[in-house]
Amino acid sequence: MMKSFLMKIGFGAISVLSGLQGAAVADTIKAKPPTTLDGKPYSKPTSTQFPQRVLWGDTHLHTDNSFDAGLMGTRLGPEDAFRFARGEKIVSTSGVPARLRRPYDFLVVSDHCDYMGLPLALRDGAPELLADPQGKRWYDEFHSHGEGGFKLFSDTVKDIATGKPSLHVPALAHSAWQLAVAAAEKYNEPGRFTAFIGFEWSSTPGGDNLHRNVIFRDNADRALQVLPLTTFESQDPENLWRYLAAYQQKTGGQILAIPHNSNLSGGLMFSDKTFGGKPLDRAYAEARAKWEPVAEVTQTKGDSETDPSVSPDDEFANFERWDKANIMGNKLDKPEDQKFNYLRPTLTRGLKYAQALGVNPFKFGLIGSTDSHTGLSTAEADNYFAVNPEGEPGPNRLKIQPVKVLTTSKVGLGTTDMTSAGLAAVWATENTRAAIFDAFRRKEVYATTGPRMTVRVFAGWHFKAGDATRSDFASNGYANGVPMGGDLSGARSGESPTLLIQAAKDPEGANLDRAQVIKGWLDAQGNTHEKIYNVAWSGGRTPSSDGTLPLVGSTVDVKTATYGNSLGAPVLDVAWKDPAFDPAERAYYYVRVIEIPTPRWTTYDAARFGGKLPANVPAAITQRAYTSPIWYTPNQSRS
Repeated sequence: MMKSFLMKIGFGAISVLSGLQGAAVADTIKAKPPTTLDGKPYSKPTSTQFPQRVLWGDTHLHTDNSFDAGLMGTRLGPEDAFRFARGEKIVSTSGVPARLRRPYDFLVVSDHCDYMGLPLALRDGAPELLADPQGKRWYDEFHSHGEGGFKLFSDTVKDIATGKPSLHVPALAHSAWQLAVAAAEKYNEPGRFTAFIGFEWSSTPGGDNLHRNVIFRDNADRALQVLPLTTFESQDPENLWRYLAAYQQKTGGQILAIPHNSNLSGGLMFSDKTFGGKPLDRAYAEARAKWEPVAEVTQTKGDSETDPSVSPDDEFANFERWDKANIMGNKLDKPEDQKFNYLRPTLTRGLKYAQALGVNPFKFGLIGSTDSHTGLSTAEADNYFAVNPEGEPGPNRLKIQPVKVLTTSKVGLGTTDMTSAGLAAVWATENTRAAIFDAFRRKEVYATTGPRMTVRVFAGWHFKAGDATRSDFASNGYANGVPMGGDLSGARSGESPTLLIQAAKDPEGANLDRAQVIKGWLDAQGNTHEKIYNVAWSGGRTPSSDGTLPLVGSTVDVKTATYGNSLGAPVLDVAWKDPAFDPAERAYYYVRVIEIPTPRWTTYDAARFGGKLPANVPAAITQRAYTSPIWYTPNQSRS
């Protein structure tokens, strides 16, 4: 009687069977799960083959294992960084208690490859360092300035800019890499939190930024078979790609690189020439496409989507710009170089290379990250811990003057110039190294400037208007189209692609102003174009005849650093069909989602500490998300 009753009420009864027939009944239920009248399983499958939620993280964080963090005072190491990202309370270098309101799902500690571990060796007086005459001199200098000193920092920066090291102590690189790998292994918890093994390759020829973050899909058993490639060995990105290839061949593992801060590259990051000055060829395009599937479009040292100089008709282009000089400040930007510094014009030029070479070297997915050098990854405007300890929260940080890193610097990057960005959003099937890495590979990722907006995009040939609000939005999107980062094949007669877009506000953030589709294309004459379409927006605004949309307004109270969500919308969705599609033209589409205005971090600081608002930055900003593009290629058959 008892057994019959328990079988009728199903799985929930197992929990009350202690001391009775629990094991036997459980075995019976496992063997014969409850079914409906027609014999089908009672419950829907609990697993799917496509991502169910977005994962949030940072692929770009420095600790005291980096020369430009530890030599500037940072005292937090890789373990502290992972603990903070997982949600633990940490005391910052300057003594400020810090904690994320919402923990991350993943983190890459990407300490610099050059002079990795030097600050720790200087602090502790490592014997191998003291045995080297230059190491002893640096040790004395480090401690004569109370564990630090800007001159020593400047000396190491100069070495990296010239590619010529002043110090050769190979043992430091070994111990520093072992420390980095051990920390990632300790805090990696598949299913709950992913701690990636990684480093930053820091090529800075002449002061121009060619930096890449290198990320391993693998565990320590493979990662420890190599040491990070330093830029003292080579400043040429093609040699970095050879290093990545050699790693995979040697270990059977997988690895990738992510370029960042193209806005500070002096025109080099997305140049039309190789590092050696040759025109790009197919071999170059194939290598770059393979090893660099995504690029960092936004971070604390500025936004790299586009610039008013290259997108003059984009009313939202002037966002958190650092478009004055290269990363060292020793070479001022030239107008003709800006198209090589920003991602949108680069994505567009990539269409020309795809046509000419058969491979697109600039086919990037888009992510954001912080590039903090404090050991603390923070991207929220009201909880921003800056890029170095000097700029951590306090009553005087709005007064800190810009720093000129080299004696040849013409301008310096100041604390208030920095922005509280960004985050990497990943559509992955599970929270593991493999699943997140694979999402980077297929480019099913997007960037935000800090808020955690949920954005999803699919493109296909037969989507209908109602598909944007279907309850099975994602499964229908995957079944009948491609997600962000995907490719559409040649159109059939009369077809035009439809983009299904869903965007939801950060649950703890601001409402949404609008969603835009950014389209780039290559015409029959070989000319490139871009156009911005406002495709979904809040309120009763009406677009003008040229498609522009009135601004949403602002609720920001600058004095109190507050805003209200009486404007905007919590959710935007649309099925948008390209009205100017030409099936013979290569094209790409990505989605930009704009929030209503909110206070900038400097405004929060001024309200919190009673300081004066800095004149060089706006009081309010429009935070945003950028999805990875979807590419269309003509003249390809499809099933």
